[in-house]
Amino acid sequence: MTDRLNKIFAVMPECDTFADIGCDHGYMAKEMVVSGKCKRAIVSDVSEKCLDKARVLLSRFIDNGIVKSVVSDGFDNVGNCDLALIAGMGGEVICSILNKADNLPEKLVLQPMKNSDKVRVTAVEKGYRIISDRMFISGGKYYDLIVLEKGADTLTELEIAYGRHNISGDNPDFKKVMAQKLKLKKDCLDNPDLEGDARKKILREVEELSKYV
Repeated sequence: MTDRLNKIFAVMPECDTFADIGCDHGYMAKEMVVSGKCKRAIVSDVSEKCLDKARVLLSRFIDNGIVKSVVSDGFDNVGNCDLALIAGMGGEVICSILNKADNLPEKLVLQPMKNSDKVRVTAVEKGYRIISDRMFISGGKYYDLIVLEKGADTLTELEIAYGRHNISGDNPDFKKVMAQKLKLKKDCLDNPDLEGDARKKILREVEELSKYV
């Protein structure tokens, strides 16, 4: 598996039935089964052609009934599971999947490629509480990784924007990303044409980012 997938796997809780929504090659399902973190797995993708890649990798597990593969738009044809992963998709796509699902699992692990703030809000609105929400860097890019289970929760504006355990803990990857963003904002202030409300906005952002560097 890639470094990104290994970091996601590290936070995956144990479960009875695991579902990988939009499974791509099926690496995560294989690792979950082989490691014993799940007893059964379901791999799904909206595309039959994409799902065939996972079927090749997981053929022996499919043959013995440990893994099931389904063509599915989100959770539509997945059936019952107690843990699901949705990774490598845009945040708005993940929100859409959650909002149209009739039956959601007890636990979720979400790794949006963007719009993580929208994902946090939607997950809490759907009745989940955040267990872990930490940023990580892999391959020169940064990703948000959110672990949830059913339960009540509320989020502050800063938790929505940055992630609860980034702002409350000591996450070196988060601090590195914030330092990069802070430098970009400070560079903007060197522009003599930046005036009025636009300059005030950048100054506020610099002040906020400075708290996390």
